[in-house]
Amino acid sequence: MEITSLYRIFREHPEVTTDSRRCSAGSIFFALKGATFDGNAFARRALEQGCAYAVIDDAACGDASDGRFIVVDNVLRTLQRLANYHRRRLGTRIIGITGTNGKTTTKELIAHVLMQKYRVLYTQGNLNNQIGVPLTLLRLRPEDELAVVEMGASHPGDIRELVEIVEPDYGIITNVGKAHLEGFGSFEGVIRTKGELYDFLRMRPQSQIFLHNDNPYLCRMAGGLSAVRYGRPQADASDEPFVCGEVVECAPYLHFRWKESGQPWHDVCTHLIGSYNVDNMLAAVCIGRFFGVPARQVDEALKAYVPTNNRSQLVHTQCNHLIVDAYNANPTSMAAALNNFREMKVLPKMVILGAMKELGGQSAEEHRAVADALRDCRFDKVWLVGDEFAGAGDVARVFRNADEVIEALKAECPRGYYVLIKGSNSMKLSTVVPYL
Repeated sequence: MEITSLYRIFREHPEVTTDSRRCSAGSIFFALKGATFDGNAFARRALEQGCAYAVIDDAACGDASDGRFIVVDNVLRTLQRLANYHRRRLGTRIIGITGTNGKTTTKELIAHVLMQKYRVLYTQGNLNNQIGVPLTLLRLRPEDELAVVEMGASHPGDIRELVEIVEPDYGIITNVGKAHLEGFGSFEGVIRTKGELYDFLRMRPQSQIFLHNDNPYLCRMAGGLSAVRYGRPQADASDEPFVCGEVVECAPYLHFRWKESGQPWHDVCTHLIGSYNVDNMLAAVCIGRFFGVPARQVDEALKAYVPTNNRSQLVHTQCNHLIVDAYNANPTSMAAALNNFREMKVLPKMVILGAMKELGGQSAEEHRAVADALRDCRFDKVWLVGDEFAGAGDVARVFRNADEVIEALKAECPRGYYVLIKGSNSMKLSTVVPYL
């Protein structure tokens, strides 16, 4: 079926699903395939559950006499093409965001600031891959004035593929760091892949990027692009970026201040943990002011934002104070989290750190670097989780998995600590929170 014909059906049934267990009445089911499942096998069930149509690429799973089955060559590619076609038809202004660390938090902050003035669609949760991005675009409605679309990558070419679907008008790369090295091959591979967003925008004469002025990698990558800059104050006021700011304190929440060139300072107390989040805040300020959100409303949006996604959350329990950052971890974000926790003026301190995944041949070296950093931090308790930390017994107590940590917590019941919990999501460290 031609995309134009499928789009006419989508216009009549503008809700899509890829899960046969979640089928709203009148929606369209896309039968995606994965490593351990084939959505084609669930197409009939999706129709029985209320879907109006099922898009499949295995004709044997359909019924040629039933017009509700739409047979295509490749369901995923069809989903992506439909999303791109929909994006083009609506013409909504889109801000594309990627980066090694901070992109999800920054996306949330940007959206909350822009919503003070505009109707904004933004990526929900972490739906930032080849499936999640088109699903986000297909949620666009004519009344949406702006969209903030997050794009993730773990292999070369991932961002290039996503920007060709999204076709963003604006772009921001939060940073580049050591993550997914197993897929990228090297830090240089990370830089090239994240830079694919800039490469796409170079081909669009009216495009605009928002650039972290203090990041030398990003500044080099941004050559030839029109950039609105944000960063730290400069000694020479004539060199200051459009928006500059700095940390006032972290006690434990981030308190920062910002200003535009030649304008007075704004003081903002946030609900985020970590001095490293000041860059994410400044990005949101910069984009909000660029799009004309009044400064007072920018401040109010940032003050009101409360994280709920295991990223930079402070959780108070009956026994301890937890800094939960257990969704993801890589060498760059781990170093930032440890440095921030070391500088926090609270006692006593305990860390529960999980292994960093997808580092390939550099895994052993990077985990040794974490152990070395911990020697200088002198925290009161240090617990490391994962076989990757097996050789770090001289600086920490090492556990194989989160279940072992839970058993130790049950037996020892630590009380009165500030506890940093950080690790790759696959380490399941969020499961230890109820036992602290």
